[in-house]
Amino acid sequence: MGIIGTIFIGLIVGLLARFLKPGDDSLGWIMTIILGIAGSVAATYGGQALGIYQAGQGAGFIGAVVGAVVLLFIYGMIKKK
Repeated sequence: MGIIGTIFIGLIVGLLARFLKPGDDSLGWIMTIILGIAGSVAATYGGQALGIYQAGQGAGFIGAVVGAVVLLFIYGMIKKK
């Protein structure tokens, strides 16, 4: 259930990030799942670098959504160029 759970949570996080960020992102289901998982990883490492999380501690659900929104903004800036 670990991989299926990660994919499902990645989908939920990715959908929430796409809902919260204004504009058209035109991402499919697979990219939305990858966005959610990458947002969680980015929030975990970013939080550890800033001292919010301790080593070995993962980002929570809200942190994952924030990480995914940040990745969407970066994706939007790269796509425009």
